[in-house]
Amino acid sequence: MNGARQSGSSTLWGLILLSTLVLFGATLYTVFVVAPVEMQMGIVQKIFYFHVPSAYAMYIGFGVSALGSMVYLIKRDPKWDALGVAGAEVGTLFCLIVLLTGPLWARKAWGVWWTWDPRLTTTLLAGMIFAAYLALRSMGNAGEVEKRFAAGLAIFGLVDLPLIHYSVQRWRGVHPTVITGKGGGLESEMYWALGLSFLAFTGLAVLLIWARAAIERQRDETARLRFELIHR
Repeated sequence: MNGARQSGSSTLWGLILLSTLVLFGATLYTVFVVAPVEMQMGIVQKIFYFHVPSAYAMYIGFGVSALGSMVYLIKRDPKWDALGVAGAEVGTLFCLIVLLTGPLWARKAWGVWWTWDPRLTTTLLAGMIFAAYLALRSMGNAGEVEKRFAAGLAIFGLVDLPLIHYSVQRWRGVHPTVITGKGGGLESEMYWALGLSFLAFTGLAVLLIWARAAIERQRDETARLRFELIHR
């Protein structure tokens, strides 16, 4: 039974991996060949096709981390704790990409690398919260107290995600809302490039979380077996 389940998981993993690779190939072609160069921003505008989907992948990672943490606090099942750790690591990775690509775009658009815009500030706050989560989990062999406290941090970080999303409309920051008509809209080729990029980054986030959670589960199982051997 377990063998059949593992075989099915491996097949699904392979399908997602293949689909993600194809999507990334299509995305790169559409972004750099099909989508037009924006008149004011020039080639720098193409950062947009990686910056925005990275933010979406960040939401996925942090959301998965918070979900895994909530279920772990209820069930105390190590599998959910592993999912929480995986989501936090992947979300932090994409958050870093967002915070690196954003200033490259901002320098061209605003003339500065960074400004304390509501969306930028709340994104940085989310990154700091989940960085604290990971720092807490990396302090030696995390015990039950550390795991619970880290889970609480992940749930607290979840509150910040809607603030990131709605900060531009709520507090009227300088960060554009170019996907909507209020931000000027996009040409059809740009929508295609952005849509493919969203799908590709979603697949990448799923693969990374899946792989990292599996590694974390194996590490927990190894630690449990080692503990049992020592205390026989």
